[in-house]
Amino acid sequence: MPDDPPADLPAPPPLAPFTIGARAQDTQPRTAPSDPPVRMDRRAYTRLKGGKLKPEARIDLHGMTLAQAHPALTRFILSSQGQGRRLVLVITGKGRSGDDDGPIPERRGVLRRQVPHWLTQAPLSAAVLQTAPAHRRHGGEGALYVYLRKPRQG
Repeated sequence: MPDDPPADLPAPPPLAPFTIGARAQDTQPRTAPSDPPVRMDRRAYTRLKGGKLKPEARIDLHGMTLAQAHPALTRFILSSQGQGRRLVLVITGKGRSGDDDGPIPERRGVLRRQVPHWLTQAPLSAAVLQTAPAHRRHGGEGALYVYLRKPRQG
């Protein structure tokens, strides 16, 4: 019979007992693989992402140029931290689609892409503890929650 295995092959060794997930390294869940690790309290972060925390202040950069928005954001973040605020909302807008849908697509939302980058650079990185996309009730894709560090006493 052609379907029978050859008789001279040894039997495979028996499997060692195991449990699923026993060798797992990272036990702390993340929101997405590309998201940075959560640096603030996990419970507060969950409430933040769900839109349950109310921002103490907000700035609307929507409609500003990059040259106008960067100093305005810097002033806002540093003064908010100085006033003891912890959660602020930065509204960037979703960005507008160009009138021309030519063969080369244009990326939408220059401020939407640039503001998170600014928040990770000095001097703002010293004030910012965590950023997260805003909940739909606070602006959704066109806004960011910025959770600030406690101001230094001294």
